[in-house]
Amino acid sequence: MAPLSDLYQLTMAYGHWRARRHRAPAAAELFFRRGPFGGSFALGAGLAEALRCLRAFRFSNADVAYLRSVLPSTTEDAFFEYLSTLDASEVTVSAVPEGSVVFPRVPFLQVKGPLLVVQLLETMLLCLVNYASLVATNAARFRLLAGPDVKLIEMGLRRAQGPDGALSASKYSYIGGFDSTSNVLAGKLYDIPVRGTIAHSFIMSFTSLEEVQPREVLPQAGGEAVDLLALAVSWLQRVCELLQTPPERANQGELAAFVSYAVTFPSNFQGLLDTYCVRRSGLPNFCAVALALQQLGYRAIGVRLDSGDLAKQSKEIRGVLRACGAHFQVPWFETIPIAVSNDISEQSLEEFRKEGSEIDMIGIGTNLVTCPLQPSLGCVYKLVEVNGSPCLKLTEDEEKMTIPGTKMIYRLSDAAGHPFMDLMALEEEPSPIAGQELVVHVLGQLGETSRVVPTTVEPLHRTYFRDGQVCEPLPSLTEVRTHARVSLSLLNPAHRRLHDPQPYLVAVTEKLYQLLTMLQQASQ
Repeated sequence: MAPLSDLYQLTMAYGHWRARRHRAPAAAELFFRRGPFGGSFALGAGLAEALRCLRAFRFSNADVAYLRSVLPSTTEDAFFEYLSTLDASEVTVSAVPEGSVVFPRVPFLQVKGPLLVVQLLETMLLCLVNYASLVATNAARFRLLAGPDVKLIEMGLRRAQGPDGALSASKYSYIGGFDSTSNVLAGKLYDIPVRGTIAHSFIMSFTSLEEVQPREVLPQAGGEAVDLLALAVSWLQRVCELLQTPPERANQGELAAFVSYAVTFPSNFQGLLDTYCVRRSGLPNFCAVALALQQLGYRAIGVRLDSGDLAKQSKEIRGVLRACGAHFQVPWFETIPIAVSNDISEQSLEEFRKEGSEIDMIGIGTNLVTCPLQPSLGCVYKLVEVNGSPCLKLTEDEEKMTIPGTKMIYRLSDAAGHPFMDLMALEEEPSPIAGQELVVHVLGQLGETSRVVPTTVEPLHRTYFRDGQVCEPLPSLTEVRTHARVSLSLLNPAHRRLHDPQPYLVAVTEKLYQLLTMLQQASQ
C-alpha cells in the first residue's frame, strides 16, 4: 500500500533523507475544519481499513523500480535501498473509535513515528478516511431524517464512482445506519444484509398470461400443487369489484409477471406497482396475487413505488390494503410494507415527514453514494511536532491555523449525558477531573477564557497501532454500526440538528493556549 501516495510525498521524503532528518521523531494529526452538509458533526469511519494498510505498508521491489523511473535521475541509489527497507513498525497511531461522532478541528487520528514515514502516510490515510467518514455521515443524516423505524436500503452500485466507491458506500452507509444494501459483493465481503426483488424490466418482459410457466405452487402446509395463475385471476375479479375498477384495465402482462415471480418466490413476493398504472393495474394485480398466495399459506413481503408523488401514493395504497384486509378478513394485509425509491434526497425525506406517509422502507442510491451536497469532507493532515518542537501553521484565517504539540483529547459531558465540549490538552498535562472547574479557551474566541464544570470526562483516543501491529481489538462492522447509533443518540438535539445546528464547542487548556500564543509571537 505504500505507493498509494502523491508524488510530492516521495520528493519530500527524499529531501528529509538527504538532510539526514528522516528519522527525527514527528507527530501529525488528521482532522476536518468544518462540519459536513451544514451540520455540526461527522461520523469517523475508515479506521479499520487504515490500520490494515498500515500493517501492510511496504515498498516492494517492483514499487522501488517504478519510483526509480519517475523520480529525477539524480536521486541517489541509497535512497531507493532505504525505501525497500521501510515499514510502519516504528509508527504509533491513536484514534477516536470508528463510528464515533467527531467535530471540526478535533483530531480523528494522531500519528507518531519517524518524520519520513509520518509524512509518507498522509495521502494514504486521507484517502481511506475522507470518503468513508463522508458517506457514513451522509447515511447518518438520512437515518435521522427517516426516523428509527423506517428501513433504509443502500442501492447506489450503478451510480457510484466505480466499483471501489460502490463497495465503500455500501460498507460505510451501513455504519451510518442503513439496514441493507443491493450490492451483492458488498454483502459477501462485509456480511451486510442484501435485499432486492423485482424491477420494471421483469414486468415489461411479459405480455400475456400464456407466458406464465410453471404456474403451480405447493401450499406451505403441504399437499397437492395449486394453479396460482388461475387462483390469482379469480381473486382479481373480487379485488376489482371491491375497488370499483374494471378488471380489464389491469395489465395482463403485469399480472403474468407477478404470478411468475410469485411462483418462483412464494415466500418473498413483492410487487412493483408503477410499471403501468398503480390504481387501475399495479395495485389490483398485486392484491390478487398476494391474496392467492395467502390462500396457500404465504405472505407477500411488500410493494414498491419508483415514481410519482410517493407520500401521497403510499397513503392511497395503505387505504386499499386496509380495505382488502378488512373485506377479505386477512388482518395482516393492512400492514404489508410499502417501499419507495426514485432519486430520494434529504429534501424527499423532509417532505415525507411534513406531508405524512405510510412508507415503511426507502431505497436510496445517487444522493447517498455520491454525496452531491458536499463531495468531500475536506480532512487535512498536519504536522504538530518534529524533534520535540511543536509545529504551528500560522495564517490570518484562524480556522486554518493548526493547534501545535502532541495532545490528549477529552470529551466533556453534562449531567444529562450530552457531550458539550471537546478539550485539547498537552500530552504532559494532568487529566481533567469530573466535577472540577476547568479554565479553557474556546476555538473561535481564543482571546477569552471560559469556565466549565463537566459531569463526566472521557479520553477520546485509544492507541490502535504500535510496533507494526494493530494493538486494540477491532469491532465488527455491526458493532461499529451500533456504536455509531449510540454516539448519535448521546448528542444534544441542538447539536444533532441537521440545519442551523448549535455550534459544538472545541477548546484548549490554558497551558496549550499559552504555547500557541508563544509560537504566534515568535513567528511575527
